[in-house]
Amino acid sequence: MAKVSLGPKTLALPTPAWLIGTYGADGKPNLMTAAWGGICCSKPVCVTVSLQKPRHSYAAIMERKAYTVNIAAARDVAKVDYCGITSGRDHDKFAACGLTAVKSELVDAPYVAQCPLVLECKVVHIQDLGMHTMFVGEVLDVKVDEACLKDGKPDPVAISPILYAPEDRHYYGIGPDLGLGFSIGKELK
Repeated sequence: MAKVSLGPKTLALPTPAWLIGTYGADGKPNLMTAAWGGICCSKPVCVTVSLQKPRHSYAAIMERKAYTVNIAAARDVAKVDYCGITSGRDHDKFAACGLTAVKSELVDAPYVAQCPLVLECKVVHIQDLGMHTMFVGEVLDVKVDEACLKDGKPDPVAISPILYAPEDRHYYGIGPDLGLGFSIGKELK
Protein backbone atom coordinates (compact mmCIF):
# COMPACT_ATOMS: atom_id res chain seq x y z
CA MET A 1 0.00 0.00 0.00
CA ALA A 2 1.27 3.42 -0.93
CA LYS A 3 1.42 5.96 1.85
CA VAL A 4 0.53 9.64 1.42
CA SER A 5 2.56 12.14 3.45
CA LEU A 6 0.39 14.50 5.47
CA GLY A 7 3.23 16.30 7.23
CA PRO A 8 3.42 16.85 10.98
CA LYS A 9 -0.09 16.65 12.44
CA THR A 10 -1.78 15.63 15.68
CA LEU A 11 -2.95 12.31 14.27
CA ALA A 12 -2.20 9.71 16.92
CA LEU A 13 -5.56 7.96 16.64
CA PRO A 14 -7.61 7.86 18.68
CA THR A 15 -7.17 10.50 21.33
CA PRO A 16 -9.21 10.47 24.53
CA ALA A 17 -12.10 12.81 25.22
CA TRP A 18 -11.43 13.32 28.91
CA LEU A 19 -13.16 15.69 31.29
CA ILE A 20 -10.46 17.30 33.43
CA GLY A 21 -11.72 18.35 36.85
CA THR A 22 -10.19 21.30 38.70
CA TYR A 23 -11.09 24.00 41.21
CA GLY A 24 -10.82 27.60 40.05
CA ALA A 25 -9.20 30.36 42.10
CA ASP A 26 -12.68 31.06 43.50
CA GLY A 27 -12.98 27.44 44.69
CA LYS A 28 -15.72 26.59 42.18
CA PRO A 29 -15.47 23.16 40.51
CA ASN A 30 -14.76 23.26 36.80
CA LEU A 31 -14.42 20.88 33.88
CA MET A 32 -12.68 21.09 30.55
CA THR A 33 -12.49 18.58 27.75
CA ALA A 34 -8.98 17.48 26.83
CA ALA A 35 -7.85 15.22 24.03
CA TRP A 36 -4.11 15.68 24.51
CA GLY A 37 -3.46 13.11 27.19
CA GLY A 38 -2.54 9.54 27.95
CA ILE A 39 -0.69 7.07 30.11
CA CYS A 40 2.98 7.92 30.49
CA CYS A 41 4.31 5.66 33.26
CA SER A 42 3.43 2.34 34.90
CA LYS A 43 5.34 2.71 38.17
CA PRO A 44 4.51 5.10 39.63
CA VAL A 45 1.24 5.14 37.70
CA CYS A 46 1.10 8.45 35.84
CA VAL A 47 -0.98 10.08 33.13
CA THR A 48 -0.44 13.29 31.24
CA VAL A 49 -2.75 16.03 30.12
CA SER A 50 -1.54 18.93 27.99
CA LEU A 51 -3.21 22.33 28.06
CA GLN A 52 -2.66 25.73 26.54
CA LYS A 53 -1.74 28.55 28.93
CA PRO A 54 -4.83 30.72 28.19
CA ARG A 55 -7.20 27.94 29.33
CA HIS A 56 -9.03 28.52 32.61
CA SER A 57 -8.03 25.01 33.79
CA TYR A 58 -4.34 25.73 33.17
CA ALA A 59 -4.20 28.29 36.00
CA ALA A 60 -6.19 25.97 38.26
CA ILE A 61 -3.76 23.08 37.78
CA MET A 62 -0.77 25.38 38.24
CA GLU A 63 -2.22 26.69 41.51
CA ARG A 64 -3.49 23.47 43.08
CA LYS A 65 -1.11 20.93 41.51
CA ALA A 66 -3.95 18.46 41.03
CA TYR A 67 -6.59 17.37 38.54
CA THR A 68 -8.97 14.51 37.94
CA VAL A 69 -9.44 12.61 34.71
CA ASN A 70 -13.12 11.80 34.29
CA ILE A 71 -13.92 9.28 31.58
CA ALA A 72 -17.48 9.87 30.48
CA ALA A 73 -19.73 7.35 28.77
CA ALA A 74 -20.79 7.76 25.14
CA ARG A 75 -24.32 8.70 26.29
CA ASP A 76 -22.78 11.95 27.64
CA VAL A 77 -20.95 13.00 24.49
CA ALA A 78 -22.90 16.29 24.17
CA LYS A 79 -21.86 17.20 27.74
CA VAL A 80 -18.23 16.39 26.96
CA ASP A 81 -18.38 18.56 23.84
CA TYR A 82 -20.02 21.41 25.77
CA CYS A 83 -17.21 21.34 28.33
CA GLY A 84 -14.73 21.77 25.47
CA ILE A 85 -16.45 24.72 23.79
CA THR A 86 -17.42 26.71 26.90
CA SER A 87 -15.11 28.47 29.33
CA GLY A 88 -15.34 27.90 33.06
CA ARG A 89 -14.52 31.59 33.47
CA ASP A 90 -18.04 32.42 32.33
CA HIS A 91 -20.12 29.29 32.92
CA ASP A 92 -20.79 26.70 35.62
CA LYS A 93 -20.30 23.59 33.49
CA PHE A 94 -21.36 21.20 36.24
CA ALA A 95 -24.73 22.96 36.55
CA ALA A 96 -25.23 23.38 32.80
CA CYS A 97 -24.60 19.67 32.20
CA GLY A 98 -26.52 18.42 35.24
CA LEU A 99 -23.35 16.84 36.65
CA THR A 100 -22.44 16.39 40.30
CA ALA A 101 -19.04 17.55 41.57
CA VAL A 102 -17.54 15.28 44.23
CA LYS A 103 -14.69 16.58 46.39
CA SER A 104 -11.76 14.20 46.16
CA GLU A 105 -10.35 13.09 49.48
CA LEU A 106 -6.92 12.56 47.89
CA VAL A 107 -6.25 15.55 45.63
CA ASP A 108 -7.36 19.19 45.49
CA ALA A 109 -9.70 18.68 42.54
CA PRO A 110 -13.31 17.56 42.03
CA TYR A 111 -14.46 14.54 40.10
CA VAL A 112 -17.72 13.83 38.27
CA ALA A 113 -20.10 11.47 40.06
CA GLN A 114 -21.76 10.44 36.77
CA CYS A 115 -18.53 9.40 35.01
CA PRO A 116 -18.01 5.63 35.18
CA LEU A 117 -14.21 5.90 35.50
CA VAL A 118 -12.21 8.54 37.41
CA LEU A 119 -8.48 9.01 38.01
CA GLU A 120 -7.38 11.29 40.86
CA CYS A 121 -4.03 12.85 40.01
CA LYS A 122 -1.36 14.79 41.90
CA VAL A 123 0.90 16.84 39.59
CA VAL A 124 4.48 15.58 39.80
CA HIS A 125 6.02 17.19 36.69
CA ILE A 126 5.24 20.19 34.52
CA GLN A 127 6.86 20.53 31.10
CA ASP A 128 6.41 23.54 28.84
CA LEU A 129 6.38 22.13 25.31
CA GLY A 130 5.53 25.21 23.23
CA MET A 131 1.86 25.80 22.52
CA HIS A 132 0.96 23.34 25.30
CA THR A 133 2.18 22.59 28.79
CA MET A 134 2.21 18.93 29.78
CA PHE A 135 1.11 18.09 33.31
CA VAL A 136 2.22 14.68 34.52
CA GLY A 137 -0.13 13.49 37.22
CA GLU A 138 0.60 10.60 39.53
CA VAL A 139 -2.60 8.58 39.84
CA LEU A 140 -3.39 8.28 43.53
CA ASP A 141 -6.61 6.35 42.98
CA VAL A 142 -8.87 5.02 40.26
CA LYS A 143 -12.58 4.93 40.96
CA VAL A 144 -14.96 2.89 38.80
CA ASP A 145 -18.71 2.37 38.96
CA GLU A 146 -19.41 -1.08 40.35
CA ALA A 147 -21.74 -1.77 37.40
CA CYS A 148 -18.77 -1.25 35.05
CA LEU A 149 -16.64 -4.00 36.57
CA LYS A 150 -16.19 -7.40 34.98
CA ASP A 151 -14.24 -9.95 36.98
CA GLY A 152 -13.06 -7.12 39.24
CA LYS A 153 -11.62 -5.06 36.35
CA PRO A 154 -13.02 -2.05 34.47
CA ASP A 155 -15.03 -3.27 31.47
CA PRO A 156 -14.43 -1.01 28.45
CA VAL A 157 -17.76 -2.01 26.88
CA ALA A 158 -19.70 -1.10 30.03
CA ILE A 159 -17.74 2.14 30.51
CA SER A 160 -18.26 3.07 26.83
CA PRO A 161 -15.51 5.75 26.70
CA ILE A 162 -15.59 8.54 24.15
CA LEU A 163 -12.76 8.73 21.62
CA TYR A 164 -11.86 11.79 19.56
CA ALA A 165 -10.32 12.10 16.10
CA PRO A 166 -8.56 15.50 15.89
CA GLU A 167 -8.41 15.73 12.11
CA ASP A 168 -12.11 15.25 11.38
CA ARG A 169 -13.19 16.62 14.80
CA HIS A 170 -15.64 13.77 15.39
CA TYR A 171 -16.28 11.70 18.48
CA TYR A 172 -16.36 7.91 18.28
CA GLY A 173 -17.14 4.97 20.54
CA ILE A 174 -15.16 1.80 21.02
CA GLY A 175 -15.59 -1.19 18.74
CA PRO A 176 -15.73 -4.92 19.33
CA ASP A 177 -13.31 -6.93 21.47
CA LEU A 178 -10.47 -7.95 19.14
CA GLY A 179 -8.86 -10.50 21.42
CA LEU A 180 -6.64 -11.00 24.45
CA GLY A 181 -3.45 -8.93 24.54
CA PHE A 182 -0.11 -10.72 24.89
CA SER A 183 -1.91 -13.78 23.55
CA ILE A 184 -3.43 -13.43 20.08
CA GLY A 185 -0.02 -12.60 18.59
CA LYS A 186 1.23 -16.04 19.57
CA GLU A 187 -0.57 -17.35 16.50
CA LEU A 188 2.18 -15.78 14.40
CA LYS A 189 5.08 -17.49 16.18
